[in-house]
Amino acid sequence: MNIKTWVPSTLVVLALAITSVGIAQAKSEDSVTVYSSRKEHLIKPLFESFTKDTGIKVAYLTGKGGALIERLKLEGNNTKADMFMTVDAGNLWYAATQDLFQAVQTQTLKRNIPSHLRDPKGLWTGLSVRARTIVYSTERVNPTDLSTYENLADVKWSGRLCLRTSKKIYTKSLVASMIYHQGKNKVGDIISGWVDNLAATPNAKDSHIMNAIVAGQCDVGLVNTYYFGRLIAKNPNVPLKLFWANQDTTGVHVNVSGAGVTKYATNTKGAIKLLEWLSSVKAQAIYASLNKEYPANQNVASDEVVSSWGSFKQDKMNLAQTGVLQADAVKLMQIQGYR
Repeated sequence: MNIKTWVPSTLVVLALAITSVGIAQAKSEDSVTVYSSRKEHLIKPLFESFTKDTGIKVAYLTGKGGALIERLKLEGNNTKADMFMTVDAGNLWYAATQDLFQAVQTQTLKRNIPSHLRDPKGLWTGLSVRARTIVYSTERVNPTDLSTYENLADVKWSGRLCLRTSKKIYTKSLVASMIYHQGKNKVGDIISGWVDNLAATPNAKDSHIMNAIVAGQCDVGLVNTYYFGRLIAKNPNVPLKLFWANQDTTGVHVNVSGAGVTKYATNTKGAIKLLEWLSSVKAQAIYASLNKEYPANQNVASDEVVSSWGSFKQDKMNLAQTGVLQADAVKLMQIQGYR
């Protein structure tokens, strides 16, 4: 983990051994401290721009989401963190259940971010959107054969399907959303069909799924769209394409990266100002370009590459449900042998 404090012309990098000292030095009325599981290159431009616009400095600690949550719990009211940023609504929901956030429901956030991308109690706010949908081989699949997540359980996909491991939060959240819409019994049958159709052991990463399709190991899979964006940035001619699932039913499953103001923030006012700024048109445009994600603010256009994939209907389920139903999703996948 690293602590970095952004000032107009200086980057101060402190070793973990002096982390608490570095944060303490950064704390003041005109500074905000953020714990973030998002990688540095995805937050650095945002914090620099925020400081330029407001004069408020941002000190930040980066690390694994789970480790940062445990750190916040351990630090309690002694924490220096004013904000916690992470990916996936399931992780944000878990942090909220650990009493790590305070409710923030401002008119700016309500205006900028749709309600299904925010915690109902205002404990966290989605800041960028990623869609999880079908990716397929343009060489071996006719897109007219594709339709829904559920349809991938059909026997026609036997030996042709690649999936990410059930252990990953993105998989858990997708299955949780399916349970919300269709109930455990029906989703159990769908997962059973997925397992029967697998061409290989579930993959550790979405990039592995796409590589497997290109290599001919399978023909279809499920991925987060920004992984596809990263791949085509390196190889524009890759024989893969996205298909928007469930357009005639629930819509494409979406998820978020997001943030919340910590319960024991020492600069709550500054943290709220940062959160509101991150939802603004300027910040959302930066978000959209950095990782090929979709803006959470619906008034902001997507990156040119992302826009080229076409528009789609989103699932409007409130994303807090991905956390509420996460345990059910995990149990269901275990019962059906989805590893």
